[in-house]
Amino acid sequence: METVLVVGATGNISVSAVTGALRAGRRVLAVVRNQESANKLVKYIGTSEGITFAVADVLSDTGVRGVVDQVRAGKLPAFQHVYSCVGGEYTTTPLQEITTSRLRYNFNVSFEANFSSTWTLCTGSQGDVATHPIPAMTQGALFSMATAACRENANTNVRFNEVYLMFRVEVDEVAARNGTTRASDFAHVYEGILANSEIRSSRVRVDTVDAIKNLKYERKF
Repeated sequence: METVLVVGATGNISVSAVTGALRAGRRVLAVVRNQESANKLVKYIGTSEGITFAVADVLSDTGVRGVVDQVRAGKLPAFQHVYSCVGGEYTTTPLQEITTSRLRYNFNVSFEANFSSTWTLCTGSQGDVATHPIPAMTQGALFSMATAACRENANTNVRFNEVYLMFRVEVDEVAARNGTTRASDFAHVYEGILANSEIRSSRVRVDTVDAIKNLKYERKF
């Protein structure tokens, strides 16, 4: 069974990624800050079945790389897919290294051998509209990173795609109070990407709730 590495697994969007991966029949390697974060994820998802936890500080230069090293050493399960929803501070060496073509050789054997591998990066419209400066700056920094990764992996076994989200998604219990979109509903986007091999080197534009199940995507170049 294939495994999805989810970076920062207790955020609103990442919870939807874990949900989507499990519903799509994949296992999850969830990178969390601590045991408390792991417990929150289990609460949000409703189960720990199919999830392996890796504790790491993804803000650290060695955080993500440490997880990868444990995968190489056989201490954590190998993975064939990656999902991340991260801010600009994460575009330092560890994630930059992962998103280039070098990942096929440096990440793990499964990525090189698997011809349906994916990397999904979730960004957002704040990077364009900038009504809120901090998320705008961090999201905006990822646009060029996503395009570069799409180009570098266009002719490889890795389908790199950007999900461009234009509205608020929150974990289900919070969404019920705030009237926002539920993470379990947004999970359909990731299910769709995993299922459709035609979606590669693309921006998947989620501008309305209807677009969650009717994916709109366009090649970046």
